[in-house]
Amino acid sequence: MTNAPQPGKTDAGIIRNFCIIAHIDHGKSTLADRMLQLTGVVDERAARAQYLDRMDIERERGITIKSQAVRMPWTVTDEAATAHGVTSGPGTYVLNMIDTPGHVDFTYEVSRSLEACEAAILLVDAAQGIEAQTLANLYLAMGADLHIIPVLNKIDLPSANPEKYAAELAGLVGCEPEDVLRVSAKSGVGVEALLNEIVKQTPAPVGNPDAPARALIFDSVYDTYRGVVTYVRVVDGKLTHRDRIKMMSTNAVHEMLEVGVISPEPVKAGEIGVGEVGYLITGVKDVRQSRVGDTVTTQHGGATEPLGGYKHPNPMVYAGLYPIDGDQFGELREALEKLQLNDAALTYEPETSGALGFGFRCGFLGLLHMEITRDRLEREFNLDLISTAPNVVYQVLMEDGSENEVTNPSEFPEGKIAEVREPVVKATILSPSEFIGTIMELCQNKRGALQGMDYLSEDRVEMRYVLPMGEIVFDFFDQLKSRTKGYASLDYERSGEQAADLVKVDILLQGEPVDAFSAIVHRDAAYNYGVMMAGKLKELIPRQQFEVPIQAAIGARVIARENIRAIRKDVLAKCYGGDISRKRKLLEKQKEGKKRMKMVGRVEVPQEAFVAALSTGGGPVDKTGKK
Repeated sequence: MTNAPQPGKTDAGIIRNFCIIAHIDHGKSTLADRMLQLTGVVDERAARAQYLDRMDIERERGITIKSQAVRMPWTVTDEAATAHGVTSGPGTYVLNMIDTPGHVDFTYEVSRSLEACEAAILLVDAAQGIEAQTLANLYLAMGADLHIIPVLNKIDLPSANPEKYAAELAGLVGCEPEDVLRVSAKSGVGVEALLNEIVKQTPAPVGNPDAPARALIFDSVYDTYRGVVTYVRVVDGKLTHRDRIKMMSTNAVHEMLEVGVISPEPVKAGEIGVGEVGYLITGVKDVRQSRVGDTVTTQHGGATEPLGGYKHPNPMVYAGLYPIDGDQFGELREALEKLQLNDAALTYEPETSGALGFGFRCGFLGLLHMEITRDRLEREFNLDLISTAPNVVYQVLMEDGSENEVTNPSEFPEGKIAEVREPVVKATILSPSEFIGTIMELCQNKRGALQGMDYLSEDRVEMRYVLPMGEIVFDFFDQLKSRTKGYASLDYERSGEQAADLVKVDILLQGEPVDAFSAIVHRDAAYNYGVMMAGKLKELIPRQQFEVPIQAAIGARVIARENIRAIRKDVLAKCYGGDISRKRKLLEKQKEGKKRMKMVGRVEVPQEAFVAALSTGGGPVDKTGKK
């Protein structure tokens, strides 16, 4: 690091900002590890696998959840400059790399990272080829007008077929198969050549160093000791230590206590200039003061025009989060505030449930996003939570012309309903062609409509479907993987709404509806849901002193029923011998007592029953979180 250009003193012409995009498990984090080692910013002693995956949950599941930015010096020798045709010549360059997630639920993280870059490495597994999320991330990068560098990884695997997939990748990007770089991130083969190609192919950042300072916030995290840490990409001018800075969307003014770069640990600097990616610390504790997508400028002589910012994502899936201990409601609110700074795609608002008490209705981008959020709340903030069954947002049009937005089954209106509209998604499924029939059958069962089908090669096909969002959020992905032996991949995006025959199924315990177990389902699936839920609750709820009926109902019509038998005391234990009428009398007396108790008794539902019953469906994630 001693020969590397210092932050703030760096000419924008030697800066290269790029990110790595790929499908999940194609080797992004491993490639990032090799780059950190080759550039010398991480020595052998400190090196570890998936170095940039900082959270415990990322390391346990083996997936990237948060984008990570890191600054690396790279020296291009005379021979390398000649061999790779680096027109800017030999010398030491500054590479700002952003490692991004590959999972469909974290696409928003990827889109934010792209705004801080000029190029994207499109990484494809040489044994698996192009998959659905590869295409989705490629289109995001093309939409952001980034230069694409196609790279095949894992070329040393016995099952690798680099020639076949290089041709596939070249056809997709629009280059020659020989232009596709081949590397093994695990062994380091080809990574040096890739770094030289990054210097050659990535455009230098463009900006005016003499203009008023403008920097785009592309991420921010909450640190318990230092407050909000904001990650920025400087577009114009420079940001200097002890400057007074202004957030352009809120007009809030702060003093910069620290400015620097990540290499890969925070390194203080006097200033950061055009094209540089760095961090700011202002000591602010209020997480709302540092919004992702905002423009940072200086208070005096600052810019008047903000930068483009980001399109805010709409939540796809809603679920309620409730503390098991009601006293933790305030802690849950604070935890969600801090987590929202770190995860701008998370939305929440307070709600109450008769069964679960006070909690929050939270919006997520998908089921894995929901599971990770709940996991992080429990780990990082020591909370014990119950999450309700996930559901999507429905629009309910009444016969009197009024319209209701339903994010929770308990909000489903009573009365005469003219139409219920549900969100739909455009789904892209990539699979070996031998599984076309079984995928079609699955999608038809989920009320999907085929929009088109293309062959990417002789044995790989891309299928495009329009599917109801509500059908995807439970077990669609599990079923897709099991029916295609794990070979299919899925990507989806929101695509408007459609009318559907949907009904609300209520679960009643002794005639009283329990809002936490209600669900909005298609009329054809209502009976199955009712039978499944009634059967599950019969197993989970302990027997009471009286018989408890569990009913599933649509409006006033009961569609399924189970009974939990009463605990019976043996009142005849001491009644041996004698006339049978004496025994009958005791049994009738007990029966009357049970009947009277049933009239006044309330059913006790243990917390474990809520947790177990609401974890129905399983959702599209396995234990590792990989899709």
